[in-house]
Amino acid sequence: FWWLPGDTTVLEYDDVVKIDFGTHINGRIIDCAFTLSFNPRYDPLVKGVQEATEAGIKASGVDVRLCDVGAAVQEVMESHEVEIDGQVYQVKPIRNLNGHSIGPYRIHAGKTVPIVKGGETTRMEENEFYAIETFGSTGRGQVHDDMDCSHYMKNFDQQFVPLRLQSSKQLLNLINKNFGTLAFCKRWLERAGASRYAMALKDLCDKGVVDAYPPLCDIKGCYTAQFEHTILLRPTCKEIISRGDDY
Repeated sequence: FWWLPGDTTVLEYDDVVKIDFGTHINGRIIDCAFTLSFNPRYDPLVKGVQEATEAGIKASGVDVRLCDVGAAVQEVMESHEVEIDGQVYQVKPIRNLNGHSIGPYRIHAGKTVPIVKGGETTRMEENEFYAIETFGSTGRGQVHDDMDCSHYMKNFDQQFVPLRLQSSKQLLNLINKNFGTLAFCKRWLERAGASRYAMALKDLCDKGVVDAYPPLCDIKGCYTAQFEHTILLRPTCKEIISRGDDY
């Protein structure tokens, strides 16, 4: 919600907040995430998901099957429990979310890294970049789109699409100039000079030129956590390129 213009959300003591961010140099992207909580009762949830991410990183490597990374993540995450208001919850991996390969100016480059067992038997390869990204929940372990959308991204594979609305052409030119195929939000559109862009943005989404990324929600009242690092699979080593002194 912070990325919606005029948002006034204030964090509360019992909130669990996911900070998911990216940065790039000449289109080479680092994708990273961590979870922030204030009430220590959520520490086991946060710890379980963080350890699952580390397990996914450890399991990754050249010639490793993607499904084997998912199995390692699930095993670690489901070994954790969290007690909230007297009820004990097993930490469940959110099975319809996953990590992904990363390419130049392309945050989702085609390969997916599951966080549950099964799925793709495709293997990781030399010189590939991957976001090892895990999500844990006290709910069903499955998310759906909900609430107001703030985040968008131009479709990397979309070929030329004729646009009839002049406002759509102008907005697309602004997106191309300021964001290209990297993600952006409504607040950034306004910062770049866009105004009264709602119809044009909807038109671009309807035509598949721009993809919308609305909030993802599990069942109401549950708690979720997320951790993510970007790795590079060099021929002779595995480098965690998003690792810093504080994370």
